[in-house]
Amino acid sequence: MIKKNGDAGHPRATGELLKIRRASAERFRAKWMPVRVKKTRQNKNLSSAAAIVLALGTAGMARAETAPVGVPDKSFPESVTSTSDGTLYVGSFNHGGVTKISGGKAEQLVKPGAADSRSTLGVLADEKSGTLYVCSNDISAMGVAGPSDVKGAWLKTFDLKSGAPKGSFALSDPKSFCNDIVVGADGTAYVSDSFAPFVYSLKPGGTALATFATDPQLAPAKDGVGLDGIAIGADGNLYVTTFIPAKLFKIEIKDGKAGAVTELKPSRPLDHADALRAHGGGFLLIEGNGKLDKVTVKGSEATIDTIKDGLAEPVSVTQVGDIGWVAEGKLSYVIGDNKGKDPGPFKLTPVALPK
Repeated sequence: MIKKNGDAGHPRATGELLKIRRASAERFRAKWMPVRVKKTRQNKNLSSAAAIVLALGTAGMARAETAPVGVPDKSFPESVTSTSDGTLYVGSFNHGGVTKISGGKAEQLVKPGAADSRSTLGVLADEKSGTLYVCSNDISAMGVAGPSDVKGAWLKTFDLKSGAPKGSFALSDPKSFCNDIVVGADGTAYVSDSFAPFVYSLKPGGTALATFATDPQLAPAKDGVGLDGIAIGADGNLYVTTFIPAKLFKIEIKDGKAGAVTELKPSRPLDHADALRAHGGGFLLIEGNGKLDKVTVKGSEATIDTIKDGLAEPVSVTQVGDIGWVAEGKLSYVIGDNKGKDPGPFKLTPVALPK
């Protein structure tokens, strides 16, 4: 059932369900961020000069980078998306809501707590339908209250121009954690679940999420974090990452239904595979240890080429023309071992992309 802004009926977690959600959130906090922070710190020794050489010296770079774009102070972005005119949309892990950035100016498109939303993770702008998809989660068990008291994991939809609420869809598993979204050519939205082995789907006009794909390979490992990034390849199939351990998978799509799930063999080990976005005939991939990569898939093998290293706790990327805008989340300063310290300013970092 689609619930409009202000509708009642959102479940409140109690008893055993509350314990499950708290355990899942604690696993996120304890296992996700400290490792990411440790790896990111190892990359901070990369000098700024070396970083520039790495970013601009890679073969086939389209152009030099433009200036970084600031986002609201202490907003801890977890995901970024964009439209063809270069407008950027970024969520807030702690405050919730979505900020729109156009022409260097930032405005609040979706207010924190709008449509009973909470902490904002994945965001995806779909220009064809005029919809902004948002993953909303209760992460209070990590010490992040968020802007409302709504429990559970939800996919929220808003009007891309006005920010007005359009719909609200619950992820079904008690352990669910809505992470990221991609939209197919037919308008079907696919959603990754980090704490349950499910990819959900929402067809245009749908009133509830359906389980599109599930497989034991997609289940979170013990003390790990499961599905994260999600994208549709040039071949029309679905591709997903898992965060801990870091893996890549292809999920075949046949006649609108999920087919075989295949683990891809990367050309080098991955470290905390995060956001995944389509790029040309391949993908852009964020690694939590500070990298933006280009991924080229051939058969069951994936060639990983690092575009830029030394990013500050990157969490997501979106492409505008020949530029990849990387959100540096610095989440260790809100749930990791840097909590309580000054994270400094937040920004979206532009990176020139290979052709």
